[in-house]
Amino acid sequence: MSVAFVKEPNEDQVEGLPERDLGSDPNFVTERGLDMLEAEIAKAEASLEEARSASDKIAMAMINRDLRYWRARRSTAQLTVPSAETEVVQFGQRVAIRRPDGTVQSYRIVGIDEADPPKGLISYLSPLARQLVGKEEGDRVRAGPSEAEIVSIE
Repeated sequence: MSVAFVKEPNEDQVEGLPERDLGSDPNFVTERGLDMLEAEIAKAEASLEEARSASDKIAMAMINRDLRYWRARRSTAQLTVPSAETEVVQFGQRVAIRRPDGTVQSYRIVGIDEADPPKGLISYLSPLARQLVGKEEGDRVRAGPSEAEIVSIE
C-alpha cells in the first residue's frame, strides 16, 4: 500500500480548531467593555506563554484561537459614550423598568462581549434593549410576556 493512503499521527500535529464567530453586527463597547477586551487579551497572552513553557501544543492552539478572537474584537471595537444632552434611552445607559407586579428591575445596555444578564448587563442586540433604545421615562415597552414602564434613565 502506498504511504499516500496511510495517515499516521504526527506528535507535532494539532488539528485546526474552528474560529470563534465574530458576528456581523457593529462591535459597540462601553469604556468598561473596552477595558474588558484589553484584560482578555492580556490574560490570553499570559496563558499562551505558560502553554509555550509547558510545550502544551493543544493549549497553545486553543489560546491562539481565543487570542485571535479577542484581538479582532478589540480592533473592531467602537467606543460609544451616551450623550448627556438627551432624555431617551441610549447604548451605555442604565434603565430601570417597573413590571406589572410592581417589581423594579435595572439594566445597563452594553456591547455583546460585555453582556451578563444576571448582573443586569444586557446586549444592545437583546430584545429588551431593542425595546428600550429611543424611549423616554414613562414610556411603556414590551418586556417578556407583558409590558413594563420605564421609571428612570441614568
